[in-house]
Amino acid sequence: METLMRVFSALPAVAVLAATVAAPMASASAETLTAQDAQRFVMGQTFSYTCYEGTAGSGRIMPDGSVAGTIQIRGKGSARYVTLPAGTIMVRGEKVCAKLKGMAFQPCFELEKTDKVSFRGNLAGADRLWCEFKRGGSGRTRLAERSASRKTAAPGPHAAEIVSEE
Repeated sequence: METLMRVFSALPAVAVLAATVAAPMASASAETLTAQDAQRFVMGQTFSYTCYEGTAGSGRIMPDGSVAGTIQIRGKGSARYVTLPAGTIMVRGEKVCAKLKGMAFQPCFELEKTDKVSFRGNLAGADRLWCEFKRGGSGRTRLAERSASRKTAAPGPHAAEIVSEE
């Protein structure tokens, strides 16, 4: 039961942060980017976000598909720092999706680039469930960014990237 509760409490963070990776897949001029182009654009960047129902925060997606960031559900209460394991965010064909252990489905995202630093992402098939993303983030996420860049400054033979499922 505790594991199931952790999965459901992490779903909003995963959905929001997964959309961060997928966000550049469509540009304002209708130029579609491949999932690999989106991956290159997003990796190593921190994004802040706000969603339709008030959820806000910032996050970073690591090259191995793990996630580190903050989330404040519906804009109420304290922001929580969330980390999710490697392989949480993955490329599936031309889509970017989230994979959570114990979930019966993998949410994927439809996205539109609104300018050079901003994006809008919808949960696939649910236009009313959206988040807006902008480069930059909170101090805590930036701290995670600095820590990760030190760890990945000299990638070794075991450096990973987002898993691609065809």
